[in-house]
Amino acid sequence: MTFFSSLARFVQRLVFPTLMLLLASCGLANASATLLLEEPYGKLGFFSATGHVAVYLSGVCAESPLKLRPCVPGEIGVVISRYDGVGKYDWVAVPLIPYLYAVDRPEDVPLFADSRMTAFLRDRYRRTYLEAIAPDLKDGGAPGGNWYQLVGSSYDRTIYGFEIETTPEQDLALIQKLNSSSNRSHFHTVSRNCADFAKAIINFYYPHALHRSIIADVGITTPKQMAKMLIKYSAGHPELHFSRVVMPQVPGSMPRSTTIHGVVDAFFTSKKYIVPSAVVSPIFAGCVAAVYVGSGASRFDPARNAMVYVVGGEPQSPLDREDLRAYQHQLKHFLAGAYPEEGERKAEKNWAKLQSHATAGVDEDGHPILRMQVGERVVDVGVSADNLFAGDAPPQLVRQLLEARLASELSRSRHGITDVEVARDWRLLQKASAAPESPFTAHAGPHSPQIRRNNP
Repeated sequence: MTFFSSLARFVQRLVFPTLMLLLASCGLANASATLLLEEPYGKLGFFSATGHVAVYLSGVCAESPLKLRPCVPGEIGVVISRYDGVGKYDWVAVPLIPYLYAVDRPEDVPLFADSRMTAFLRDRYRRTYLEAIAPDLKDGGAPGGNWYQLVGSSYDRTIYGFEIETTPEQDLALIQKLNSSSNRSHFHTVSRNCADFAKAIINFYYPHALHRSIIADVGITTPKQMAKMLIKYSAGHPELHFSRVVMPQVPGSMPRSTTIHGVVDAFFTSKKYIVPSAVVSPIFAGCVAAVYVGSGASRFDPARNAMVYVVGGEPQSPLDREDLRAYQHQLKHFLAGAYPEEGERKAEKNWAKLQSHATAGVDEDGHPILRMQVGERVVDVGVSADNLFAGDAPPQLVRQLLEARLASELSRSRHGITDVEVARDWRLLQKASAAPESPFTAHAGPHSPQIRRNNP
């Protein structure tokens, strides 16, 4: 008995963990590191124009936000990033879906996001997973600091991914390095920023792949420069699989993100900086213009040749121009009766106003909802494609949500739109419009939303 008990303990302590590690390694045959180039948003000053950068590792997962481990089959990896003012830590790891959308499940991503829904989802995720690094205030409220940028990044901005192949062995080495580090923040905007951290991660996998630009960015490491260098490195190493993807900002009333800049081109393209400089010193302004032109800043397009990320699915090719115009024309025609004056814009404003008076919450299954007052009743409106019709909301409210979603979705660049998602949204709108006792159904008659495609 003693022998068999000892053998069982040996298997449990040594063989089983080794077997699990081997299984994990088998599941990570296609491991990769993706540089996430994130557009700037808001008006926080000069350096905000450079945006943010993080690293997504498909073969690395989070045992906790501060401890890494190899992924097991079925897991999709983690985003590691550096922000100032997050519990005094140098880096924090968050799984990919929560990092992008502040939810655990792809099917819970809301179709239309406003500031209230975004804040609710972020705080709900924080209370569940990030309490140790962003604890409640004494009154139970959400704390300050930049923790919110660790979750739901796609509500604020469009993100571009530049993926390069790695190996499980490289992942394990990085895990050991980061887990053994002190992980204490010494953030500095100029010398130890988010781009410096991303550069260190990519260079750990491929030494000297990324470097800063002394001329274009006056020696400051910037997100845009890191993306340009990774593209250049991949071109010189065709044996490493390289791909590009765009993760579009979630449709909604949140302010849209803006173009990514480096240091010099941010200065050159901002009138509040370049115009006074040209008045005071034309020679200096001329030098800035020469650097801007010589660096090729205006030619850098992060969406070039990029597939579009689809939540919970495989990346898809973006819509071509003809299909996008067909969808836009059809939506305009469809909304003309309900909103004769402003059309698509009115549909967005109308729903945004309704949503601003609602309360965000979750249903019995944990899916996000909006609670709205309709006459003397309080109704629940499902806000994701998965639970849109699960509540007790009148069909007209569901229709208005979908109208706003499509209007916002089709107003952006075609590089962030796929036929898969737009076609799904039109089918949902058809279903809502055809529901019995819908005032809109009576108004629209036989003209239910159907897309006339130029290309079959």
